[in-house]
Amino acid sequence: MDETYIKVKGNWVYLYRVVDKHCKTLDFMLSQRRNKPADTKFFARMLEVNGLTRKNVIDKSGANAAGIREVINILNRFGCPAKIQTVRSKYMNNLIEQDHRFIKRRVRHLCGFKSFKSALATMDGIEVANMIWKKQFSSETTSGYRMFAEIVG
Repeated sequence: MDETYIKVKGNWVYLYRVVDKHCKTLDFMLSQRRNKPADTKFFARMLEVNGLTRKNVIDKSGANAAGIREVINILNRFGCPAKIQTVRSKYMNNLIEQDHRFIKRRVRHLCGFKSFKSALATMDGIEVANMIWKKQFSSETTSGYRMFAEIVG
């Protein structure tokens, strides 16, 4: 789990991303703030979509750790004892740091976005295109366009 920065209307916003150990993108979210509520929302949504994980690798960000602790506490209150190991290491999340390159390469030429809504829509498209490029979707069709049409439609 990691975040990167994107410029919207001259301000930096945060693109939260999660990849697994095989470098497949699990989830992403664009947020105007990098704080505990944003991290909690993202981590809860990631667990809802992908299920419980055994191990999470994050950087030394205090907001990420606080968000993960909050979600684990919520799960424990509802009777779902979560055994999620959180590893805080500056260098163990190199997989996701390298995966940010593909996103940054496409966004760099855009020179920022005019609105948060357009940034969100564009980032959704870029992330889905990146997922198709990494062959994350199982489909009998071989065409990238057909696969995109099945995902979107």
